[in-house]
Amino acid sequence: MSKQVRWGILSAAKIAREWVAPAIHNSARGVIAAVASHTPGKAEALAAPYGDVKIYNDYNALLADPEIDAIYIPLPNGGHVEWTEKTLRAGKHVLCEKPIALKAEEVDRLIALRDETKKFAAEAFMVTHHPQWHRVRELLAQGAIGKLLHVQGGFSFYNDDPQNIRNDPAQAGGALRDIGVYPSVTARFVTGQEPTAIRAQITWDRGIDSTARVWAEFPGFSMDFYVSMRMHPYQSMLFHGDAGWIRVNAPFNAKAYGDETLEIRDRSGAVRLERFAMIDQYTAQIDGFHDTVLDGAAYACPLEFSRGNQRMIDMIYASAN
Repeated sequence: MSKQVRWGILSAAKIAREWVAPAIHNSARGVIAAVASHTPGKAEALAAPYGDVKIYNDYNALLADPEIDAIYIPLPNGGHVEWTEKTLRAGKHVLCEKPIALKAEEVDRLIALRDETKKFAAEAFMVTHHPQWHRVRELLAQGAIGKLLHVQGGFSFYNDDPQNIRNDPAQAGGALRDIGVYPSVTARFVTGQEPTAIRAQITWDRGIDSTARVWAEFPGFSMDFYVSMRMHPYQSMLFHGDAGWIRVNAPFNAKAYGDETLEIRDRSGAVRLERFAMIDQYTAQIDGFHDTVLDGAAYACPLEFSRGNQRMIDMIYASAN
């Protein structure tokens, strides 16, 4: 492979148009080389700002292009496993939007295929690449708030559009798969722990979980969070210890939702803010992907870590009443 990663984008979804395509373009070692869409004009519109980009109206044709090194998949949730498998079998690296699977056992299949094909595959948890979350992990490890006892989180936005894929049970929509994965992944990322018990309450609307409340037990601490697609936008994560607490004020949509700041109260009782430069976590994600593919560097969110997150989501669904 060259010193650049030549990317193909499999569909012209909003997240690709607004966040990931610009991130690839702005990354140190990536270039958008091709876009595929089944909808006339959408691939052309996405590709327009990026120069000489091949256009395909067939996904398999994009996978067959020998000049493409990696594929980004922002398809609806129900197609993630299928097209990740097809991409790996086509000899391409793959970055797939979350959730990469709908059951933890499906991630096992992807891990096995990744190892068989020797091509890298990862789930697009951009939050694990933002330095604010690495800083939270560092502070917890240092005992900055004493012993962690409880984690509390919330993530919501309003979307009741029946035409939106997030409200379509046939496309594996729902709040847990769309945003519930974020309180889960960040808590697991900074603590290195996995849940031992979960209970949940889910509000169902037209076949999808529109709101979910979750209570989880981890080794040494508890967690509760709620997620909703029927509430005004909100997000926050709080880590509460016996000697202080850390609040992450824009935990998931950093930059888009608000300032990237950590609010920390330590043993002294003083509250301080730690601010981060306006970092594009999507570009950091792409740069991290390149470092793994080109240099063999460790990746912040390998599929083994993703499997743990899917297991937690599986546990939430199984325990819901």
